[in-house]
Amino acid sequence: MEVLKAANARERAGDSVLHLEAGQPGTGAPRRVREAAARLVMSENLGYTDALGIPELRAAIAGHYARWYGVELAPERVVVTTGSSAAFVLAFLALFDRGARVGIAAPGYPAYRNILSALDMAEHAIPVNDSTRYQPAPKHLDRIAGPLDGLLVANPANPTGSMLTAAELQDLAAACAARGTALIVDEIYHGICFEFPAPTILALRDDAIAVNSFSKYFGMTGWRLGWMVVPDPLVATVERLAQNLFISPPAISQYAALAAFESYDELDANVARYAQNRQLLLEALPQLGMGHFAPPDGAFYVYVDVGGLTNDSRAFCRRMLQETGVATTPGVDFDPAWGHRFMRLSFAGATEDIAEAMDRLRAWLPA
Repeated sequence: MEVLKAANARERAGDSVLHLEAGQPGTGAPRRVREAAARLVMSENLGYTDALGIPELRAAIAGHYARWYGVELAPERVVVTTGSSAAFVLAFLALFDRGARVGIAAPGYPAYRNILSALDMAEHAIPVNDSTRYQPAPKHLDRIAGPLDGLLVANPANPTGSMLTAAELQDLAAACAARGTALIVDEIYHGICFEFPAPTILALRDDAIAVNSFSKYFGMTGWRLGWMVVPDPLVATVERLAQNLFISPPAISQYAALAAFESYDELDANVARYAQNRQLLLEALPQLGMGHFAPPDGAFYVYVDVGGLTNDSRAFCRRMLQETGVATTPGVDFDPAWGHRFMRLSFAGATEDIAEAMDRLRAWLPA
């Protein structure tokens, strides 16, 4: 967010900035969703809804699982949330007490550890690298001394875009079950996959929590709408927490989101553009001396090793923005231990911007 703030300040000053730092689609919400919202504003009261979400949307989400994964899901297990951020708060509070120890891959999304810290819980960082394609594996759990109350896995992951196969996810889930470790799987980048479809944990286990969002594949970042699917025994607990913490998710976002499930063609066209942008980066980055990166199987990021160019990714990204107008995110956001030699590039924007960014870096970096 500091990089985004600095990039926006440069734009306000009249400079040309290419945004490869923002983790959000450049397309916005689908046309049908925007049209539905316009009708709703003029015709509906839009007061509080049920704390777990409107029944129509919970049923539509369950239908989405049947359509995409062949998973028959009771709508009563679906909890609509104020973005996936609220889902993580609810999941942590429903599963864990103060002082709980939760495993998270490093590099990983920084809000995970910050939410845990705010709730007086502890992150146990699990360093991941090429050996497991930047994802946790059962062997990592075997090395952890003492109890591990929970494991949070992102599939596809932010910032790396790496993914677990169904077999790998199953093995990890079994290892968690053997240890008595609760499993939460962040699936918010499902639908944005390039090498193979992302498996849902719900096809493998009923006792895990799956978190998803309308922000990424569905392009509805500012609408602040997500969901989670919880085991039956946790529904009542989550409902009480949601009532007290959030009252309800945004009404207009919920009703408009029903139209998102009529927009797959438009959304898949966005993914085709991400694939084009990804290929552009995969070809250009090695030419720029940045040929070592995590496998971007999904999401819209490349997490690239810039250790051959700098030992301070924060300063490197700041200078890049100042001297080229290309905004990227330093790896220290995602990995305090090793992120000083990495940076994340988002390819969620326009293809022309990605190509122009590569041209600018080609002229800026030493030959």
